[in-house]
Amino acid sequence: MKLSNLSLLITANLLAPITTYANDAQSENDLNSDQSNEIEHVIVTGKSIEEDVSLSLKTPELLINVPQSLTVISAEQIEDQGFRDIGDILRYTPGASIGQGEGQRDQLTIRGQNTQANFFLDGLRDDAEYFRPFYNLERVEVLRGANALIFGRGGGGGVINRVTKKPVHDEKFGGLSASVNSFGSNFVTIDSNYSTSENSGFRINGFYESLENHRDFFGGDRFAFNPTFSADINDDTSVLVSYEHVNDDRTVDRGVPALNGRPLAGFRDTFFGDPNLNLTTLGANIFKTRVDHDISSQWHVDATLLYADYNKIYQNLFPVGFDDVAGTVTLDGYRDRRDRENLITQVNVVGEFDTGSIAHTLLFGMEYGDQDTTNIRQDTLFALNGDDQITFAFSDPLVIPAVSFPVANRDRDTTVQFQSFFIQDQIDIGEHFKVIGGARYDRFDIDVINRDGVADGDDVLLLGRVDEEISPNIGVIYKPQENMSLYASYSQTFLPRSGDQFLTLTLDQQALAPEVFTNMEIGFKWDISNAFSLTTSIFELERDSGTTVDPDNVENTILISSETRGIEVQLIGDITEDWSINVGYSNLNAEEVGRVIGGQADNRTLSQVPENMFSLWSRYDLNQQLGFGAGLIYQSGQFASISNAVELPSFTRVDAALFYALDKNTDIQLNIENLFDREYFPAAHNDNNISTGAPINARLTVRRRF
Repeated sequence: MKLSNLSLLITANLLAPITTYANDAQSENDLNSDQSNEIEHVIVTGKSIEEDVSLSLKTPELLINVPQSLTVISAEQIEDQGFRDIGDILRYTPGASIGQGEGQRDQLTIRGQNTQANFFLDGLRDDAEYFRPFYNLERVEVLRGANALIFGRGGGGGVINRVTKKPVHDEKFGGLSASVNSFGSNFVTIDSNYSTSENSGFRINGFYESLENHRDFFGGDRFAFNPTFSADINDDTSVLVSYEHVNDDRTVDRGVPALNGRPLAGFRDTFFGDPNLNLTTLGANIFKTRVDHDISSQWHVDATLLYADYNKIYQNLFPVGFDDVAGTVTLDGYRDRRDRENLITQVNVVGEFDTGSIAHTLLFGMEYGDQDTTNIRQDTLFALNGDDQITFAFSDPLVIPAVSFPVANRDRDTTVQFQSFFIQDQIDIGEHFKVIGGARYDRFDIDVINRDGVADGDDVLLLGRVDEEISPNIGVIYKPQENMSLYASYSQTFLPRSGDQFLTLTLDQQALAPEVFTNMEIGFKWDISNAFSLTTSIFELERDSGTTVDPDNVENTILISSETRGIEVQLIGDITEDWSINVGYSNLNAEEVGRVIGGQADNRTLSQVPENMFSLWSRYDLNQQLGFGAGLIYQSGQFASISNAVELPSFTRVDAALFYALDKNTDIQLNIENLFDREYFPAAHNDNNISTGAPINARLTVRRRF
């Protein structure tokens, strides 16, 4: 594959219908011109799997040649199914499931590994705790399996990368959408592209959403806007400048407690908190600049600088126990303030060349990051008993005794610096074999000023640790024919003892080496047609001395080692011009390893990992005006925590959609969620913080292009 594909923008399949103005035949000719060694910027407007390029993987490669499981969710699918958050996407991704995130952040489990930080924005780390909006996305990429070479630390089970929309030069277009659902929530978006010259463009995306759902007292609003400018400085050099502001204010909802090993049933809407206290507010500012330069017809370099400032406050009361015999509920709580600044720069150099009869795609680069975090956590104090927890008579709604947050039980300043160097070579041996191998060197340096429990004037506790790790990655691909690949891969990543958010370093942890994740995988990929593909994988993922929430004290963590073995299958694409489908299935066996009680092995099942997950989404267009969509989600039972004491029951949810085009520029869409009004519990944070699924609800959306 030539380097011209490095800058492919997948716009028709991913930005449809806004960018359907370009000439398809001309775009096809542009692709065919790939036979030259020139580096070009091509806008693809056809729907072809072979045009799907994962820019986050840093090299110009087709998905069929990536020796790892990778799912790409297009903007078109996000619109069709009315996705609003990461959890919606994961329901249709094999091997991945959602977490509750304490009602104030994105959280997920991929291949048995729970994380709140393995998120990336255009290939750069976006690891703060917040709910990421979808208003400005070209696509979302879900890479499963450890891969430190590409993404650095973390990502033991995989990562999620959001790819944002870019300006289109020499074109003017735009779109508006507005929607409302049966709970009263409304959502408005704008997408406008302007040509500032033949070689430059400006694009602005924005949205506003009022937040309402089935839960009593839940509410809030959020908005964001993202102006982006790009320009071709000359034939070889281009620059992009982007700014995004995100604001999110909402009720923090920790769900319902458990009773007798199951989620508390019959109280789907009951709010186990105080609507005046369970609140969070986020303000995020993200600046990004990227420069691309073609050194020659064979070599390309890109450099990106990202600065992000996240300011967040959240406070909450949450259930920690429920007694139906005594008729009581027990609550705990805390207030947390977290400010983070990320400064990250990344440089990638990619070259394509031959040594004799062997073709190479060589990647080498570096990454530097400076992340500063200030965190203060204040514990609750109930006036009635002078304790941080209280048990009182249950009522609906709750009548909660007076409470305040006077005691800071965590007060830390953390500075993280990391430097990384990586190299990877893809070697094409003849027509049928590819070998991909490389390694990444990371130096992770953390310094913590810990004022936990320190009185004014006393010395603070200074903690720190430096970790240096080399993470290998190797894959072998056999292609019996061009549209088919068999692969085997081995990859590693690591996570320092300071955790996802590097806030948990203690004297004991300071002496421990990082956790290590090892992913071994074999798979098969088949592009059945130009727009229809099948991917399957069998994998084993090992985690050495990992951490998880202590089931006996949710504010602490414990060490465990684990192993996840699984199968993932996904069939996705267009069966005909009028019929598209996305089918996914995974079977995961995720267990603790090495736990011995009383001289006997006593390994537990990992939390929030359904053994079986199945999803189906299909859209069929009867004609150019009318179309229908249907979806089905099945999850088998899963444990709420590593205690294995509380199980979330299996569930099946059916969704539906109706699409109608009023004219060539105006569409109406109706999405219905949980068509048969099933009670279900999709996610948890621990044994007594369990999310309840929404009852049947509908969302009506109108889109207008101009």
